Amino acid sequence: MLQCELQDFLEETADAAFSVNQQGEICSWNAAAEKLFGYSASEAIGKSCYELLQCTGSLGLKICTPEFYARQATAEHYRIPNFDLEVTVRSGRRIWVDLSTLLVEDGRTHPRLVVHLSRNVTERKQQEDLLHKMLQLSKQIIAVSDGNGRGHLAPVSSLSEQEQSVLRLFSNGKNSAEIAGTLGISLQTLRNHLHHVNDKLGTHNRLQAVMHAMHRKLL
Repeated sequence: MLQCELQDFLEETADAAFSVNQQGEICSWNAAAEKLFGYSASEAIGKSCYELLQCTGSLGLKICTPEFYARQATAEHYRIPNFDLEVTVRSGRRIWVDLSTLLVEDGRTHPRLVVHLSRNVTERKQQEDLLHKMLQLSKQIIAVSDGNGRGHLAPVSSLSEQEQSVLRLFSNGKNSAEIAGTLGISLQTLRNHLHHVNDKLGTHNRLQAVMHAMHRKLL
């Protein structure tokens, strides 16, 4: 696919989409990318992806550097898992985006291009951070209550090993996509596990389920 054809194709998607060469320079930038990141195509094209957006991953590591794209240019496999990325938009605000990656051969005489599709997931990340803090606080409260003795708890149906694994990963602050990937299951299967867990524990959501399971020493 030629670069001009690729640009026309990316303009058709509602996702913020841009392509990057093996030196880490932005080669195309669609209208949705202008809206999400605040930079016009003329401001973005030709710039280093990392220098423009100051990309960092969940662990604070630099992502989308020239070294990152040099590795993708020689990768044998075309499938790259999507991941969350924190970036700086034109206003200076930091936001989180979910980044999907495609590798495209740019015609006969051009090297491989990396195409990114991204969506704003800042609200979801904030909710996950809040959930993680609540879980940590819940663990502290349960530890204190255990030290003071507990009353008798009514019996519940036992959890399967997979259901316990799901709750344990949630209690460690993992999000749904990370848990599904770790366990090698689909998001729908993960939702089914949570539904069964809530039925067994008499809870209504994953936070209640995790707290209840910890209180009963099921994790």
